Amino acid sequence: MARVTGPHTPAVAPIAARVSHTRTYHGEEVDDPFEWMRDKSDPAVIEHLEAENVYTQRMTSHLEGLRSDIFEEIKSHTQESDLSVPVRHGAWWYYSRTIEGEQYSVYARVAVADAPQRPFLADDEVPQGEQVLLDANAEAAGEEFFSLGAFDVSPSGHLLAYAVDTTGDERFHVRIKDLATGHLVDEAVTDIGYGVAWSAAADYLFYTRVDDAWRPHEVWRHAVGGPAHDDVLVHAETDERYWMGLGSSRDDRFIMIGLGSKNTSEFWMLDAADPTADFSVIAPRSEGVEYDVELAGDRAWIVHNRDHRDFELAWAPFNSRSADDWRTVVPGADGVRISGVDAFATFVVLSIRRNGLTQVEIIALGEPGDPLLAQRMPIVVDEPLYTIEVGSNPDYASTDLQVRIESMLTPTCVYDIDAVTGERTLLKRKVVPGGYDPSQYRQKRLWASASDGAQIPISMVFRADIVPDSTNAGLLYGYGAYEMCIDPWFSASRLSYLDRGLVFAVAHVRGGGEMGRGWYEGGRMEHKENTFTDFVACADHLVETGWVATDRLAAEGGSAGGLLLGAALNLAPDRFAVAHAAVPFVDALTTVLDPSLPLTVVEWEEWGDPLHDEEVYRQMRGYTPYENIKPSRYPAILATTGLNDTRVFYVEPAKWVARLRERATNDPVQQPILLKTEMVAGHGGKTGRYNVWRDSAFEMAFILEHLNASSAVRPAANMAE
Repeated sequence: MARVTGPHTPAVAPIAARVSHTRTYHGEEVDDPFEWMRDKSDPAVIEHLEAENVYTQRMTSHLEGLRSDIFEEIKSHTQESDLSVPVRHGAWWYYSRTIEGEQYSVYARVAVADAPQRPFLADDEVPQGEQVLLDANAEAAGEEFFSLGAFDVSPSGHLLAYAVDTTGDERFHVRIKDLATGHLVDEAVTDIGYGVAWSAAADYLFYTRVDDAWRPHEVWRHAVGGPAHDDVLVHAETDERYWMGLGSSRDDRFIMIGLGSKNTSEFWMLDAADPTADFSVIAPRSEGVEYDVELAGDRAWIVHNRDHRDFELAWAPFNSRSADDWRTVVPGADGVRISGVDAFATFVVLSIRRNGLTQVEIIALGEPGDPLLAQRMPIVVDEPLYTIEVGSNPDYASTDLQVRIESMLTPTCVYDIDAVTGERTLLKRKVVPGGYDPSQYRQKRLWASASDGAQIPISMVFRADIVPDSTNAGLLYGYGAYEMCIDPWFSASRLSYLDRGLVFAVAHVRGGGEMGRGWYEGGRMEHKENTFTDFVACADHLVETGWVATDRLAAEGGSAGGLLLGAALNLAPDRFAVAHAAVPFVDALTTVLDPSLPLTVVEWEEWGDPLHDEEVYRQMRGYTPYENIKPSRYPAILATTGLNDTRVFYVEPAKWVARLRERATNDPVQQPILLKTEMVAGHGGKTGRYNVWRDSAFEMAFILEHLNASSAVRPAANMAE
């Protein structure tokens, strides 16, 4: 591989101090000399992180021109003034819009009385009669970081409850606004988690509290306008394996609490018209049984895995309190993962996953609400790779279903589907300015053979003139945890890769859920290492089939995907030329050994419990990236993190980078190892869309340089078919 263009006199990398810290578990003593960096109240820690930021800036300063070019390209492919599809709820059409030059969205509504039909407007047009609910740009003024958590209008439409985080630590402060006057009427509640729910009369607001490990574990009831010290605890979860969610039913009749571990779930309900009553359980938890519930009319629609690992659809009377009352409607089938149900007055909607792709089916209801299975209507998408999902449908009485469809070539399209005839109405196709022409690109699926023979799907997108000639640059992205699926999606920023000739690929490795529940189970707990070897197998397949050159492949992953990336680099450090690890979970063993930390007790059902199980400890010890760095040449690495991240602490990538610098045999110019920490941000990095684009441009420029692709710009609009 040719030498990269770097600074003529490279900066000197910060050397992290070594402070002896012995970890002893299951008879093994391990010295962890960089554990001191966990204490962010220590000025030495902040000094070290800031020194790393200075080093990263110096080592990448020569890329400023490329970063600027990419930022402008992303901007040119984005409709800066834009409007979401207005959605009716009660007496209002709700929507959000963006304004050219502004970082955040404006949330607004128009009265149905003033616009009986859905408003369809130009992207930069302000709807007549608009009432602004919240201008996030005004709310964020003067803040380095701004994130909205809860955003919920009361059932009558006269109050708005919204929650704000200005540090990135995902603890939110609640503000209640009178929408008639625009005045704040309540700011008493602070430090909540995600999710709020209104009583029917909007005299009470329910919210969640998080514990010291940032686990939502309590629901409280707040009298609007009253002091927080009078709030009432109404539900608590003491089992530390369980995460708590809070919301309302689609028709606003019930307040819902959802509790779930990685293996078991439980739901509770409360009549929103009787907010001081007790919550009632829908079905008591049964170890190993997961279920989700949708309340509609006189029924509860339930997706569960009690009788089949890929789940099935059942119903029960809405006042049922036992799983014994569940009556099967759509039985489970191998390889057909039922992932969700949405229910309306005259139909229900199944979200399904089959052959690695999403599907949506509409099932009509007869009298008195029985499903007409003969009228199961799948919504067909005419592309080989795509994502279809249920969109925003707050109106229980609606006879149309809103869905969103996109692919690696097709920008997001929002449709209304007539639930009886299946007729489609295109409501909005995301505009991609700057001359984007989907015919100038291709998408494709490959299948790589894993070491045990499993066939791993790879989704690819590339410029139309790219052929598998073993010269191309490429980027392989992966995640592989929590049954999360990395489905095909359109990205305007990705065009800056594709127009420089990159093959962009997603490895759908085990641990994700793309191929059903068995796919997830094949990459968790004692099978976790399949996730990492699958990723390496996909990298090998891209090279062996000629789609990517041997020395021009990049790797990228974030959070749990950062664990995947770090482990894959240890397995095959010479396979990749460059890697970007975003908020990477690379010191997983240290974290999962400490039950006082986030991502610990709730995670034991994902990774295993190394604290109490020696076999799990040995397995994690064998794959955790920080524990297994080799004295070998690694690719150029950029690790990015946020100081206030509560999901994956900044200390994990900081320690990982320090140990990589000690052990890896990298040339500091050819294969630099860099750490970039946002000092006021959390797990999602910076906020504000222009800030996000600049960060993306920074990361992309680093990758492109080390793939020798930074100057190979060839605009798609000038290409032949």
